[in-house]
Amino acid sequence: LNIFQDDLESLVNTPSSFSATSGERGTIKAKANFDAKADAAALRKAIKGLGTDEKVLIDILTQRSSAQRQLICKAYQEAYSKILLNDLKGDTKGNFEHVLVALITPPAAYDCHEVTRAIKGAGTTESILIEIFASRSNQQIKALSDVYLQENGKSLIQRLKTEVSGDFSKALLLLAEGKRDESTAVNTEKAKEDAKALYNAGEKRLGTDESKFIEILCQRSIPQLRQTLIEYNNISGKTLQKSIENEMSGNLEKLLVAVGKLIRYSYKMFSRLIGMGTDEATLTRIMVSRSEIDLLDIRTEFKNLYKSSLLSFIKSDVSGDYGDCMKSICGGDD
Repeated sequence: LNIFQDDLESLVNTPSSFSATSGERGTIKAKANFDAKADAAALRKAIKGLGTDEKVLIDILTQRSSAQRQLICKAYQEAYSKILLNDLKGDTKGNFEHVLVALITPPAAYDCHEVTRAIKGAGTTESILIEIFASRSNQQIKALSDVYLQENGKSLIQRLKTEVSGDFSKALLLLAEGKRDESTAVNTEKAKEDAKALYNAGEKRLGTDESKFIEILCQRSIPQLRQTLIEYNNISGKTLQKSIENEMSGNLEKLLVAVGKLIRYSYKMFSRLIGMGTDEATLTRIMVSRSEIDLLDIRTEFKNLYKSSLLSFIKSDVSGDYGDCMKSICGGDD
C-alpha cells in the first residue's frame, strides 16, 4: 500500500489538493434557488417548538454550502434578534451539537478553534496540529491565524512556540507561518539537488540531519516536491516515506509522513485517518472541513483501502442524530 510508489510520474501534473477549487470534489454544493430567510424561519420553527425537529436542522445545515450557512446565520439574527449558534448550543448536545456548530462556523474560525482546542489544557494534541497545518494552504493558514489574533489578542505562532519543542517545533512553526512556495513551475535540476541532499542527510549517513528534511519538505512547492519524490526514488531505490519512517521517530516523523502523504494526494491521508477508527471529534473535523473540497475523493480512496464504503463505515460506527448528520454530509454510497 505504498502511497508514493504508484504512478509517481503522473503525479507531477496532477492538481494539488491545496489548489482544488472549492466545491469541485466536495459532497456539499451550494443550493440552487437558495432562500436564507426561508431557511432561517424553518430552523427557528424546528428549534422553538416542544422538542427539537432534528431532521429539519440536518436537512438544512448539511445541504447548504458554508457561504450559504453564513447567510442563514445573518438572516436568523435579523429576523429573530437571536444568534443561531447560541440557539443550537442550547437545544442540542454532545457530538450532534458539535457537528452543527462546526457547520455554521466559518472554515477559518473552525480551524482556529480546533487548533486552540489542541493546545488548551494539559498536554498538547499534536495529531490535530499535524493534520491541520500539514493540509491547509497558505491562504487557509493565514485566515486561521488572523482569527486567532482577533480572538486572543496575540499571535498563534507565539502561542505555538510555548507548546511544542525540538525538531517537531521547527517543522510545525515553518508550516504555521504559511509561507510554502506556491509556484507551479517545476525545476527538475533543483529537484535532483534536493533529492540528493535528502539522501545525504538520511540514508547515506549515520544519524540523520533532520533540519534538511524540514527545510525541503516544509517549504518547497507541492509540484516541486512531487518531482523530488521521483528523483529520490531514482537515487535511493526506495521511497522517501520509507526513509522518513526509518530515520525519524515521534511527532517529527508523524508530521513529515503526513506532509509526504499530502504531497501525494491529501485525500489519502484523510481516508486513512478515518479508517483507523478515529474519535468523533476527528471524524467531525474531517467530514466538515473536506465536505466542499475533496470528500468525494476521500470516499473513493476509502473504498479502495477498506473494501467497504465510507457511508457503511459511518452507519456501523456512529448513530442517532449525529450519525444521521454524518451520513448526510457523506452524501452517497460507493
